[in-house]
Amino acid sequence: MSNSTTISPQSMMSTLSIHTEMAKGAIKIPQNPRDLGVHSPSFTELMESKVAAVNTDQNHSSALMRAVDGGESDDLVGAMVASQKASLSFSTMIQIRNRLVQAFDEVMKMPV
Repeated sequence: MSNSTTISPQSMMSTLSIHTEMAKGAIKIPQNPRDLGVHSPSFTELMESKVAAVNTDQNHSSALMRAVDGGESDDLVGAMVASQKASLSFSTMIQIRNRLVQAFDEVMKMPV
């Protein structure tokens, strides 16, 4: 029994072409951020920062709406734009949450 893998000539030529372009410098491959000591945020940190940003948008929008309602400001357009921005960011966050829950459900349904 042989465990050899057959590779098509086209895929070999494609790989060779890519490596040739990399050697010439036409294709630049950036360094891995981990090699430079850059810390990439974890999924939890990323989600916490995004939820905090949505919360900040909601609070800012509420403050502008209160100012307009109380007569302290006459920037109704700015308050409405902030309200729409907060609404859109909240809707986006809910859609992301729904997709994550859906993906988790699919993973849990996978046979082991």
